[in-house]
Order: sequence, then C-alpha cells, then structure tokens
Amino acid sequence: MAATTTHFKVNNGDMHLLTTSSGRTILVDCNIRAEADDTDGDAPDVARQLKARLKRDSEGRYYVDAFLLSHPDHDHCRGLRAHFHLGPLAEWRAEDDKIVIREMWSSPIVFRRADRKHVLSDDAKAWATEARRRVAKFRAQGYLTDGDRILILAEDINGKTDELGAILIRTDAVFQEICGFTQSDFRARLLAPIPPQHDDAEEEALTKNNSSVVLNVELGAFSLVGASHFLLGGDAEVGIWERLWVRNEADPSVFEYDVLVAPHHCSWHSLSWDSWSEKREKAQVSHAARKALGQPLQGAYVISSSKPIKDDGSDPP
Repeated sequence: MAATTTHFKVNNGDMHLLTTSSGRTILVDCNIRAEADDTDGDAPDVARQLKARLKRDSEGRYYVDAFLLSHPDHDHCRGLRAHFHLGPLAEWRAEDDKIVIREMWSSPIVFRRADRKHVLSDDAKAWATEARRRVAKFRAQGYLTDGDRILILAEDINGKTDELGAILIRTDAVFQEICGFTQSDFRARLLAPIPPQHDDAEEEALTKNNSSVVLNVELGAFSLVGASHFLLGGDAEVGIWERLWVRNEADPSVFEYDVLVAPHHCSWHSLSWDSWSEKREKAQVSHAARKALGQPLQGAYVISSSKPIKDDGSDPP
C-alpha cells in the first residue's frame, strides 16, 4: 500500500494522521471539539473519521501506533480524555471503546515552557500524567511494551532525561523506530524543541513564543527511496524558526518539505515579530524564519489547519 496522510477539519487546531506504507499509524495532535461529538451538530465527527482509518488489535481495541503531541495548547489535545485510553492496558474497557496509544511522543520542555506562561487544560494535564506514568515504568523495569511505550523528544533541564537512554530522542537526531521496531519506510528528524541553554534571556524569549515540537517526517513506499517529506511545527512562532535557521543554515535540506502544515494555523507571527493588524504592509518579515520555512521541494503544498481565511478581522489563529 502507499503511505497516506489525513488532515482532519478541526477549525483552528491540529489533527493529522500519517499512515506508513507498512500500515503504521502516527497521530499528530487532536482537536475533537464537543460540537464534533454532537450528532446533531454541524462540525465533522472527526473521532468517527479517525476510527474509520484505524485497526483493532487482537483484543478488539482501536489503536494508534504513535501519538505526537506537538505542545499542550488545548486546540492540540482537546478530546484526549474522552476518546483515548490513558493508564495501563489492563484498565481498558470495551464499553468505552477508547483508542489505545501504543507509543506516546512527548516533550517535557514544551510542557515546561507552556506551564510557565499558560494554565494547562485538563486534557493537557492528563497527557502529562500519562507521560510520567510511562517514564516511571521505564525507569523501574528498563523496557516498555505497547500501551506503555513513550519517546521523550529533546533533553530536559538539569539532566533530568540523561538516564532515559533508549527512549530519549535528542534534538537534531534522526530516528526510524516506531513502537520499538526500525521502519524501512519511515524516518524523522527532530528539529525542536531547542535544548535549554542555561540562559534566562534565551529561555524567556522561547517562553514568549509557542514552543513546539518541530519534526520533519519522511514517508516512503516500502523504502525511503523517493520518500515524501512532511514538515510539522505545531504552533512554533518566529523566534523558534529564527533559532532553527541559525542552527541549521549550513544544511537547509533539513527543512525541505513536500507538505508543510502551516505553523500556528497560518499565524503571521510564524514569520514576523510585528503585528500585521497594527503595521499592515509595513510589518517586517524575519529573514531567518522565512528561510527556514522557505525550503519547499518541487510541487510542494502548504496545508492550513485553520478556519477559513477571509481577512475580515477574525483571521486565524
């Protein structure tokens, strides 16, 4: 089968399903609104649409092989508790029929930066609790199985992740494993979050931006020959893209994409420090951020995960 991607209509928010040619499923964020769960509402029933694209395991449980949470804003994890099983697999209940997350992909740094500036939603807190449970299990037994697996994306402060070994993906690293197995048709490079520099000014600048996991994913047809590139950046704003360009300008290929999911739902602040509503045409685009986001391959697409853009004073995000 060919690799496929599904980009769900969730208004301003992210929810994308990547399916490899070998059938592995990677969910990137979720934004399942209450109106989407209302059978009488007009919002697309994205939970049902997601399940229609998933398989059940030998115990009859829907599952995703991996679930990447780019960052804990509510429009990226809304509906988590209602639709996904959290906790040990032994506690899964058929009557709830929730989706099992075989492997979480999570970053402690984006949680730390979000928590310093924003109050976390109940869904975000539930994700963090489940991530801690899985990490604690790894520390206790040294290995994990489906339903308990987790990959930690980027190093935490003060050496807190130094002993995580097999489950730690360091910034700038390339990995091909999903659920503990190397894939011949999948590869991903972790570009952000950028590790802490023990610089208060630097950390404050990152906190003021929506710091997110930035991942460049390659999906191939049974191998990586001719693979397609998908650049995923969550809500990463201009300060993040500037720093990423400085770190990688010697090798711009790390940013190349066939599909770019527009950061922060087409926010102008992915490219500029200036307010468009205040300065309009006088607003300045950041050269470095534009270079980082301006590496399309021939025929590339930019996908907007947002409500319609009408320039009517109520634009995304």
